[in-house]
Amino acid sequence: MLLVVDVGNTHTVLGLYEGDRLMHDFRIETAKGRTSDEYQILLLSLVQLVGVKRSEVRASILASVVPSFNDTVIDAVDRAFDHEIMVVGPGIKTGMPVLYENPREVGADRIVNAVAAYERVKGAAIVVDFGTATTFDCISSKGEYLGGAIAPGMEISANALFSRAAKLPRSEIARPPRAIGRNTVHSMQSGIVFGYVGLVDGLVRRLASEMNTEVSVIGTGGLARLIEPDSETIEDIDEFLTLEGLRLIYLRNT
Repeated sequence: MLLVVDVGNTHTVLGLYEGDRLMHDFRIETAKGRTSDEYQILLLSLVQLVGVKRSEVRASILASVVPSFNDTVIDAVDRAFDHEIMVVGPGIKTGMPVLYENPREVGADRIVNAVAAYERVKGAAIVVDFGTATTFDCISSKGEYLGGAIAPGMEISANALFSRAAKLPRSEIARPPRAIGRNTVHSMQSGIVFGYVGLVDGLVRRLASEMNTEVSVIGTGGLARLIEPDSETIEDIDEFLTLEGLRLIYLRNT
């Protein structure tokens, strides 16, 4: 089995692949204070929980946007499964030219998403990843990573509102029954959710117009399914897009 690990600022998502099939997936907190010993125990517990033996995990690959946490994961995987983890970074073969001014500035997760999206649609695409930040990544019809946009994530925006406006109560990020809120909670939810739909659709349209071609728009990340029903631009949701990209990149390097 192949273990894929996507370390984000808020959550770490892991998957176990048998061939091209995702057999199991896990989502845990990215606890930056966790030691490699703790992470090793957690990894072994997770795979054992789904009936997978330690010896069955024969390879692994990591993409991370938290560099300070990388050594912890690398050491934990090495000791848990007795092999060295592949890390997405400079020198790794992705099969995708990166047209950023400085390719080293691009987050590993953004390249991984782009690889998976192009493999999925075989054409121009925009990936909208709803994570701690919301990223928009543009892929040309030739399979080139063009760049994109980065916006504050929904939870960051909501937390800023809750913390800076003393009279506004902290509330769940959820779709309200209508845009015109008739109480404070629904008014806040309308501004956060429908306001974010407008942000996403507006940015996608602007990016697509600059790409000057027909594009497929794929949403991924934890809050994608909240936004997609009201979005006019998101065509498809793939919550495991990053994991699939990691699997593809692993294959291209072995």
